[in-house]
Amino acid sequence: MKVFGSSGTRGVAGEQLTAEFVLRVAKAAGTVWGTERAAVARDTRTTGAMFANAADAGLTAVGTDVDRLGVTPTPAAVRYAEAEELPAVVITASHNPPEYNGVKLVGADGVELPVADLERIEQRLLGEEFNIANWDGVGTTRRVDGVNDDYVDDLLANVDHERIADADLTVALDPGHGAGALTSPEFFRRLGCDIVTVNGQPDGHFPGREPEPVEENLGDLARLVRATDADVGIAHDGDADRAIFFDEHGEYVEGDASLAALATEALSAGDSTVAAVNVSQRLVDVCEAVGAELELTPIGATNIITRIQELQAAGERVPISGEGNGGVFFPDFRLVRDGAFIAAKFLELLADAPVSEVIEPYTAYANVRRNLEYEDENELTAMLDAAETYAREADVTAETVDGYRLDYGDAWVLVRPSGTEPKVRIYAEARDRGRAAELADAVEAELETSRTA
Repeated sequence: MKVFGSSGTRGVAGEQLTAEFVLRVAKAAGTVWGTERAAVARDTRTTGAMFANAADAGLTAVGTDVDRLGVTPTPAAVRYAEAEELPAVVITASHNPPEYNGVKLVGADGVELPVADLERIEQRLLGEEFNIANWDGVGTTRRVDGVNDDYVDDLLANVDHERIADADLTVALDPGHGAGALTSPEFFRRLGCDIVTVNGQPDGHFPGREPEPVEENLGDLARLVRATDADVGIAHDGDADRAIFFDEHGEYVEGDASLAALATEALSAGDSTVAAVNVSQRLVDVCEAVGAELELTPIGATNIITRIQELQAAGERVPISGEGNGGVFFPDFRLVRDGAFIAAKFLELLADAPVSEVIEPYTAYANVRRNLEYEDENELTAMLDAAETYAREADVTAETVDGYRLDYGDAWVLVRPSGTEPKVRIYAEARDRGRAAELADAVEAELETSRTA
């Protein structure tokens, strides 16, 4: 796909992503959907209202009535789409920096659109083939209130409220100025937790930290956990479809470790789970221990969702899937990454043990990640050519589901272009951090050399 990548389409607002482009995406989506109603939602980004207006205009132009949901987490918009049986356009750039924005498309079944549906919309978009309504057939717009309240009520009905309340937890929460600031504090309070927050005001400038919940952006949360003697720290991204944790000592928990802990609880023999090609050995170990099957896809929610649906259609049970970035699916609940629900499932584990003990079995691995920004397509091509050469000349056979993954038995390294930003990403994992860094350094050196060749 040229337009829709691993999780919708994104770009710097006013540059790669313009109101005119969003208008055309909405017209193409509305044309393909052919539905009487659709929803439009957004996160807190400063350009969100502008792009939501453009989406509204595009949908009404093809005769679709629009429900405007306002600022709401992506999983709340997905819940609304499922409950109302109508598709949705969600304006969000998720974890990307503040200057970015993007578009996610959700079907009337409450699931982000699979690849086949996105390709149909993309074909209409690129061909400018829109079913424009006559003057007396354009859609109307209405504001819908209470979406966030309904979402919180739904969450409460689907987690073990009593188990969490009985644990008497103090939760340090960092919504990162994103849409989760409107829902997660209330949700965790109603679960019986004592809540302390940082970066808890919705603000599209993201003044306290960058939207991506990675360790280098979460120093304030680590300090808050220690200062308040909290039992756990929880961080979201901009649209609150991820949850990243800190333990009771204020130490960062790798997303791969929390995924493995959740998977151990959810998986049984004969189950299947789906993860991206950058999967940690932690999840591989869990699957081997419980007798579950692990399937790999290219990185990105769209790819994982598509494979989960295929497995479910074949009669397979898929109780959990996801990536080590804090984005976890619990398909029996809803086929969406939901930061608040992920966090609640993790809180259920804390009824029996503190965070440090819950994740201790999954701390034997160290992860190293590098991001190499590029200026243009020529620079990207040069780096990817260098990655291909490096993989071809390696002592092991590369896995090429998405980029190049080299598995050395004791460690692995993956290099691939980002689907959401102008970056080439390098991931490495080993039991020894030095070994992981060594692998990442070697690939990075080859790619950097290619830029100046």
